[in-house]
Amino acid sequence: MAADATADVIVIGLGAFGSATACQLARRGARVLGIDRHVPPHAFGSSHGATRITRLAIGEGEVYVPFVRRSHALWRELEAATGTSLYQATGGLVMGRPDAASSHLHKPDFVRRTIDAARHHGIVHELLDAAAIRERFPQFAVDDDVLGYYEPEAGVLRPEACIAAQLDEARRLRARLVTSERVVAIEAAPGGVAVRTERGRYAAARAVVTAGAWVPGLVGGPWARRLRVMRQVLHWFRPADPTPYAAGRMPVFIWMHGRGDDDSMYGFPMVDGHPGVKVATEQYRDDTDPDAMAVAVSPEETQAMFERHVRGRLPGLTPQCVHAAACLYTVSEDAGFVIDRHPSLEHVTVVSACSGHGFKHSAAIGEALARRLCGDDDGSLRAFTLDRFADV
Repeated sequence: MAADATADVIVIGLGAFGSATACQLARRGARVLGIDRHVPPHAFGSSHGATRITRLAIGEGEVYVPFVRRSHALWRELEAATGTSLYQATGGLVMGRPDAASSHLHKPDFVRRTIDAARHHGIVHELLDAAAIRERFPQFAVDDDVLGYYEPEAGVLRPEACIAAQLDEARRLRARLVTSERVVAIEAAPGGVAVRTERGRYAAARAVVTAGAWVPGLVGGPWARRLRVMRQVLHWFRPADPTPYAAGRMPVFIWMHGRGDDDSMYGFPMVDGHPGVKVATEQYRDDTDPDAMAVAVSPEETQAMFERHVRGRLPGLTPQCVHAAACLYTVSEDAGFVIDRHPSLEHVTVVSACSGHGFKHSAAIGEALARRLCGDDDGSLRAFTLDRFADV
């Protein structure tokens, strides 16, 4: 290790994956330095918006199932340690046509993929036809050809609370966290790595870059070529009657109501006293600069969301939007995670491309990264390396 080392591991970016990694490293006794350009949890990246969906059966790929299962256990451990409510099981409903025509996150036949994952991994679930969905969950006006997958353990994560709890735990275990400080360069150094910021220089044996939408610009190379950053918008619509939309009556949901990735939405019951029902969709057409993202959501965006996705499908919601927000997705070509060693910086691991489905896995990914960085790699992250792409 460099003689002037300030830590064993420097964690660059303290959002979903960075806060989890810093927490788990500190639990293993590592000297941790965390750096973030903002003051996390914050509303400028990907890990905000009050709620995130968690579900055990992962239609994006069965390789993710062990991570979300382990994350649920870690959230409960962290709740017990901090007295903070992080995860609320509300049940979850994935709906779409039972054929390859329903696509989500570039995965055709998403409902069937979800069902197959549940069956292969012994996840408790129910299958509901359209009539059963309408009877049990009258909040959803589904067509007759819709198939529903219902999972009782699915539910809501509170991203800001999760990040804050992990960072508090890291601090309690003597991690040093530096905020409002932008990293400008990551360089090789004798015995490890040097990280330069606008204010100074830090050295460590290893560094892990978990900077979300800023990863492509910070590390360059294959990450700059293969990752896209996209602005997404979130809306909270006021219900005419809030009772049916309370947690315990309404599950979290993902609904593929058309044939393309743009023909879907997801949403949440009303939790934590919020006066609106959160509903959102995803777009994969337009890239954005994370430093120039339009934070404000225009009335035209909200109206388009309501007219295209909500009207007639969630009949209890009014067009009145009580809140709206924007966030960033960092997306890989196959919508999978990218976790690998930097090709020219031996002691740097780069973690990115949550691709819109990362938060539910973040606690366990952080644990696996901490194991690897402490010399106890179990191989669980192998599926996310760059070599799965051609011409890396």
